[in-house]
Amino acid sequence: MKRRWEDDDNIADKALYGLIKMLGILVRSISRKHSTAIAHLIGDFVYNIPKTRRQLVEENLALTFPDKTQSDIDAIARQIYRNQAENMIEVLRLPMIKTAEDAARLLEVDATAIIARTLDQKKGGVLVSAHFGNWELLAYCSGLLVLPLTIVVKQLKNRAIDQQINAWRTMRGNKIIYDWKALREGLRILKNGELLTVLGDQSDSSGSFFTEFLGRRTTVFLGPAYLALKAEVPLFVAMCRPSGSGHYTVDIEEINMTGLGRTKTDAEELARRYTKTIERYIYRYPEEWLWLHNRWKRKESLDP
Repeated sequence: MKRRWEDDDNIADKALYGLIKMLGILVRSISRKHSTAIAHLIGDFVYNIPKTRRQLVEENLALTFPDKTQSDIDAIARQIYRNQAENMIEVLRLPMIKTAEDAARLLEVDATAIIARTLDQKKGGVLVSAHFGNWELLAYCSGLLVLPLTIVVKQLKNRAIDQQINAWRTMRGNKIIYDWKALREGLRILKNGELLTVLGDQSDSSGSFFTEFLGRRTTVFLGPAYLALKAEVPLFVAMCRPSGSGHYTVDIEEINMTGLGRTKTDAEELARRYTKTIERYIYRYPEEWLWLHNRWKRKESLDP
């Protein structure tokens, strides 16, 4: 029976991989305007029919924005599903972005501050972002427009899809490392004068550090803070937001590290600082964040 279930899972994985390959061929054969329309249809379908995690999304929105009406919450939730479907479609279109000129038509980024604090001083840097706006496009296009990045990613359960997406992520010079290698490999990358990019908005399933995020206590990864302090490199928050007509703008802020050393307490304080920056963008553009993630699933122990 166990072998049968494994076989069924393998068939389902292959079917999903095949579906994504076919969808990729389709969206790369049509205009961005038409592929965006397909994305919105997919988002509306998931929002209305299977309603995947819809209750979770709307409950978290209501808790975060208690002053908004149910109609407001519904409108934001619907847009969240459309945006996430659009992000998925954009990943399938990544092979079409071949040059810096292609990237510049989609993404506007001024990395002067990053270059001045890292490359010009022959040192590395940590870029913290979030599942906000189009984070995949942010990393891919920044690698063409600024300089190649090393991106920390989570390994997908479907190996074929994982390998395909990673192949797209790295086809123009970027590199990837899996999150379970990030602390060991990340320090080497930073000391080698390179840029390390980490999504710092998800909960830490094994961590013990809790802080405020969107009005509630939750765990926060300390990895980006620990690496920046250990390697003595600057840490930036880079947030990608839509600016209209399929274009995106990147906002970059260097996080103040004044007075911080290398202790766990220092890493916790730095994590609070960049978490507050991420939080500010989510409050302003709630429809751009990945609310489908169960961000507050871990509860803080009350034991002394």
